[in-house]
Amino acid sequence: MNCNQQDSTEHTSIGNLLRETAHHIDTVLPDYLPTPDGPGAHLIEAMTHSLQGGKRLRPLVVMQAAATFGLPAEKVTPTACGFELLHTGTLIHDDLPAIDNSALRRGQPSCHTAFDEPTALLAGDGLIIAAYGALTRQAAVPGVDAQAVLRVISEFSAYTGAAGLIGGEAADIYGEAREPNADLLEYIHLNKTAKLFVAAARAGAILSAADEQDIHLISDYATQMGLLFQVTDDILDISGDQAALGKPVGADQTATKQTYPALLGLGGARQYAEELAAQAKDLAQQLPSNQHFWQGLIDVIANRRS
Repeated sequence: MNCNQQDSTEHTSIGNLLRETAHHIDTVLPDYLPTPDGPGAHLIEAMTHSLQGGKRLRPLVVMQAAATFGLPAEKVTPTACGFELLHTGTLIHDDLPAIDNSALRRGQPSCHTAFDEPTALLAGDGLIIAAYGALTRQAAVPGVDAQAVLRVISEFSAYTGAAGLIGGEAADIYGEAREPNADLLEYIHLNKTAKLFVAAARAGAILSAADEQDIHLISDYATQMGLLFQVTDDILDISGDQAALGKPVGADQTATKQTYPALLGLGGARQYAEELAAQAKDLAQQLPSNQHFWQGLIDVIANRRS
C-alpha cells in the first residue's frame, strides 16, 4: 500500500468513527434535555432544532481521549454530551444579531431565524445549563471516580468561562474593525476555540485516570488541534463553499474580524496551518496509544470543507 492509499484508508476510518460517534451522540442527546411541556415547550423545540446537524467533533475528542488511556469510549458518553450541549448553546448566542447576525447554521436556519431572538437567547442558556446536568450524570457510570468527575466539571467551567471560551468571544468582538494584531488574534483563537478542545481532551484523560504527564501531553496536542481548527475556519470563510459549510462565507471579512488571512494573507494562513498540523502530529506520536487516530484527525481537520 502506498502512502496515498494509506492516508485515504486512515481518513476513511476516522470519517467512519466520526459518523458512528455522531450517530451515538444524536441518539442519546434528547435524554439530556427537559421534556417539552406547558407554555415553555417551544423553548425545548428551539434547543432541539439547534442540536441538529453537528459533526460532534468535541464529543469524539472526549471519547477517544478516554479510550487512549484505557477507559472504553462509551463510558464517558454523559461528558461527551455535555460538551456538545454547551458548544451548541454558544453557537446559538454567536449567531444572534447582537453578535454575528448569522441567519444560517449547520445548513439550516439559525435559532433566532427559525424562532425569534428571545427564544434563541433562552435556548442557548438552556443548553449551557443542561451541559452541567450531563456532566454530573457521569458520576453514576460504574468504574468512574466521582472525584475525577468533580475535577472535569471544575475544569469545564474554567475553560469555557470568562477566562476561556466566553472571554475569547468577548475579545473577538473587541477586535472587530481594528487592525490585525498577532497577540490579540492568538488570544482569540486560543480561548474562543482551542480551549474547548483542550477541555474535551483533558476530560477524557482525567476520567480514565491518566497520569498528569499524559494529561499535559494530550492538552498540548489539543491546543495545536484547536488552533488548527480555527485557522482552517478562517481560511474556509474566504475560500469555502456555503453549501458545504452550512453557514455564510465572507462573514469574517464583512465584520472585519481578526483572522489569520487578514494578518498573514491567505498563503501565510495556509502555511501557519501546516505548521500547526505538523506540531500536533509530533505530539500525537508521543501518546501511549491511539496515535494513528490522533494524527489522522489532524489531516481530517486540515483538509475539511465544512
